[in-house]
Amino acid sequence: MADKIILKGIEVKGRHGCSAEERSQLQRFIVDVELHLRLRQASKSDDLGDTIDYSAVLSDVKKIVGGTSRNLIETVAQEIADFLLRRYMLLEGVKIAIHKPSPPVGEKFGGASIEILRHRG
Repeated sequence: MADKIILKGIEVKGRHGCSAEERSQLQRFIVDVELHLRLRQASKSDDLGDTIDYSAVLSDVKKIVGGTSRNLIETVAQEIADFLLRRYMLLEGVKIAIHKPSPPVGEKFGGASIEILRHRG
């Protein structure tokens, strides 16, 4: 699949992590989403109905990341992927990356990230 819509740097506050400290305070998460789908018809028709409205996807991602606390960002990424694949029938696959730039841990480092790739079926 060569066609994709890419949403980069979606910033959301959430309470995800295994420690009580991580779950007690809002943290910044940065999410990147790749939507894998066929864009040929949309490029010909110039009609939003032939593609996926990325503003709706942004809203979906923000609700999930800002919603129920999870221990693992892996779980959050899977929830995003599952939701998007259920909601948008044009999707053939999704890639979700979640970055936790400032985890409240004792060590100083550049953050933690995960990335998953999921396909329909």
